[in-house]
Amino acid sequence: MSETGRRLLEAATAAFAAKGFHGTTTRDIATGAGVTPGAVYVHHRSKEELLFQISRHGHEATLDLLVSTLEQAPDDPVEQLRALMFEFARWEAVHHTTARIVNYELQALSPEHLDEVVALRRDLRALVRDLVERGRAAGVFHVDDPGLTVVLLISLCIDITRWFSDDGGWSAEEVAAGVSQAALRLVGVAPQS
Repeated sequence: MSETGRRLLEAATAAFAAKGFHGTTTRDIATGAGVTPGAVYVHHRSKEELLFQISRHGHEATLDLLVSTLEQAPDDPVEQLRALMFEFARWEAVHHTTARIVNYELQALSPEHLDEVVALRRDLRALVRDLVERGRAAGVFHVDDPGLTVVLLISLCIDITRWFSDDGGWSAEEVAAGVSQAALRLVGVAPQS
């Protein structure tokens, strides 16, 4: 991607986070990138394509992070859940501007782009579901409804973008530690102090 294309993506991220997709104009994006409005269409087909690129990249980065975290964690569902939730929550806090767009602007995607992003979300959900099922089968997680537990675990992380701010009083690491402890309680494991 060209330098101008990258600047346009960064400007679109900032504008979508501040004004929402529908409240953002291509002029807002161009101004943020320091180019003319016509340059948006030279580098990207549409404002929606910019949103799709941001959303796809955010989902892929999150999924890659979670897969890598599980591969590096000990082969113990409790430790894997602790590590997975810590890294997931920290990513959402550190990247809260992008994550807000990734998680809450999906309705603005075209049907084709939405299908691609939903498939990535399904993969993420399946990854967490597999971990919950393994912990349940091992007798270390005590949950009645694994599906609901998975939704709750994921929500603990993605909802961070609704309230986290860089000057909000908690660091990304503090939030991540709190979320990982809450996740363990959610599956019936007494967290270590």
